[in-house]
Amino acid sequence: MIFKKYFHDIVIGFEAIIDNKLKSILTALGIIFGVAAVISMLAIGNGAEQEILEQIKMVGVNNIIITPTEVTGNENSSENQDEKAGGKKFSRGLTLLDLKAIEEVVPTINMLSPVISYNYSAIIDGKSKPVVLEGVNTNYFKLFNINLQLGEFFNKMQSEAGLPVCVIGDNIKTVFFNQENPIGKHIKCGQIWLKIVGVIERRDFTASASDEMGISSSDNKIFIPAQTILMRFKNRALVRADEVEKASARRRIVITDANTKAAADDKNPNQLDKIILQVKETEQLGATANIVKRILLRRHSGLYDFEVTIPELLLKQQQRTKKIFNVVLGAIAGISLIVGGIGIMNIMLASVMERIREIGTRQAIGASRKDIVAQFLAESTLISISGGIIGIILGVALSKIITVFFDIKTIVSLFSIIIAFGVSALVGIMFGYMPAKRAADKDPVESLRA
Repeated sequence: MIFKKYFHDIVIGFEAIIDNKLKSILTALGIIFGVAAVISMLAIGNGAEQEILEQIKMVGVNNIIITPTEVTGNENSSENQDEKAGGKKFSRGLTLLDLKAIEEVVPTINMLSPVISYNYSAIIDGKSKPVVLEGVNTNYFKLFNINLQLGEFFNKMQSEAGLPVCVIGDNIKTVFFNQENPIGKHIKCGQIWLKIVGVIERRDFTASASDEMGISSSDNKIFIPAQTILMRFKNRALVRADEVEKASARRRIVITDANTKAAADDKNPNQLDKIILQVKETEQLGATANIVKRILLRRHSGLYDFEVTIPELLLKQQQRTKKIFNVVLGAIAGISLIVGGIGIMNIMLASVMERIREIGTRQAIGASRKDIVAQFLAESTLISISGGIIGIILGVALSKIITVFFDIKTIVSLFSIIIAFGVSALVGIMFGYMPAKRAADKDPVESLRA
């Protein structure tokens, strides 16, 4: 009944908007861009949060990453005393013995794996492709939730025996075995032929995921047992006579820029490039990391030549930061909606002054104050709702454009659309009421005289 009563007033308001198209469009621009900004900003925020969640899944639940670093100064007074006394400390770097010590001593560890990485060229049938050869154990694939698309992972027996078997990434399969099944075939790395037993499922890798968190693309990698890489390729923990001769020769010649990296690689004392371990419960992450750090410090003669990182906690901290950032972005975008509402109020107030005779005429032929309020309130609400609908379309389109052209993941949620549209309608009602009330308060006689 109430709607029928004021339906005629709403129709008049709609006709007034049609008669003043340009003014109505300019009035709605603030709402249009405000709603579009809210939706696109929230879409960027949702996409960033989703990326963090995917990274947490890729990095593995409850994982701790141990990586070798340059030796840093120790703050302990005992070390300073040793240095003053002329004592020189020695560390063999990160080794398999460290991994075994951690496994034996720390009860909260569920599983762990070494990682040994070398850059090689993979060759088959005359084709060559630079790859990363990565030595791991059977736990590695569980630690990082890696799945297979073909074949199987190398087993514990193959791993412990150091057999020449491998699991290849999706890009390597595409380059060398595009139209055929690679399982059972061989691929050459250096002087060693490796039998392919499995192909890893392709994984989407985002640039924001970093290697120091243990996240990296597996598509260009060849995974082999760690024992295989130590026995058949290179073991940095062993000093060979030919390497000593090479080192001596390098001292007698001028080292060029091209040889600097090779020299640095030869000086790398670390048998392992990483140790990945998984803790049984999330609550035990911090305590386990502290215990591991103390074990390694004792084994490395008090030298800080390693770094213990908890990727999940870092990523969750990033997620909290992203949420705060999203609130700020949403608030900034919301301000534009308020500015749009103020624009509606200003235009409607100006419209009241321009249409005094129209208001007086309507009141003279029987329109009540409520009818006048309903008419002008309907105009402002219809403008804001129309602007909201256009803003939603523009916001969704902007989100898609950001994803396509800037490679930033965006997720448009129904919640953000409802919020943006609801706020735009509310803005129209709130900021339209004052001009509507001012129009209704006009005296009919004075309005007709104007």
